[in-house]
Order: sequence, then structure tokens, then C-alpha cells
Amino acid sequence: MSAAGPGQLLFAFVRHWSRRAGVGDAALAEQGRLVLVTEAVAALNGRAEPATVNAVADEIGIDQSGASRLIRSAVDAGHLTITTAPSDGRRREVSVTPAGRTALRHAHAWQERIFAELTAGWDQQQRDDFRNAMADLITRSAAIGGSVAPARR
Repeated sequence: MSAAGPGQLLFAFVRHWSRRAGVGDAALAEQGRLVLVTEAVAALNGRAEPATVNAVADEIGIDQSGASRLIRSAVDAGHLTITTAPSDGRRREVSVTPAGRTALRHAHAWQERIFAELTAGWDQQQRDDFRNAMADLITRSAAIGGSVAPARR
């Protein structure tokens, strides 16, 4: 059997980390879901796109009913708020609350700590090269069917 290719390694890495939050801990798993939906809404708002239930579903790759449940949980937790769209009274738009922004800051700090642990022993150039390569992958992913485009440093 041959060694795993870079694509296999990338997806193994994604699977590994997507399962880490909350393994055996329902409260931690719920926190991970709250961060996921809050981050999706923040990303949509950051791109000046209305964060509707359908847009959130598309952003995180789930169906509308699943996105609706996640949004409702995040609203109940105080991370998101739902308002009537100014342009169409039938449409609801979602936005991040101050508590949601705080939750995202904490989640992002955790992500940075994990990255620092994973790259212990790398010099700053290696970290920057990796970050730029990942940003390029995400940008290309958006071009072939994803919807996320990170800012380059």
C-alpha cells in the first residue's frame, strides 16, 4: 500500500479535528455547534451578504432545517439575533450579538493555541508559508464550489 497523498492527508486532518470538539461531552459538542453557526453568520455578514437561514445552510453545508435548528440554539444561547429584513418583511436575517462576538474571540484564541501547539518547532516563515498555502486552498475551494474566502495577510 502506498503512502497517503496530500489530498487524503488534508481530509484526514479535517475529519480528525471535526470530531475533536465534544467527543463524549455533550456540552462541549453543543458549544462547538454554537461556534460553527455563529462563525457562519459572521462570515456572511463580513461579506455583506444577508445571513438568512438558507444562506447559513449553504455556508456550513447542511440542509435548511438543520441550519434553522442551529440558529435557534444560538439565538437561545444569546450568540445570534433574528430580525426582519428591511427590504422584505417576510424574510428573516440573522446577526451576531456582542455575546456571540465574545464567543468567537474565545474560539479563535483556542484555534490559534492549537495551531501554535501543532507547529511547535516551526519558524515564523514556515508558519506564514503554511497559512498562505491554506488561504490559497480555501480561495480555490470557493472557486470550485465552496463559499469561504479568507483575507490574506
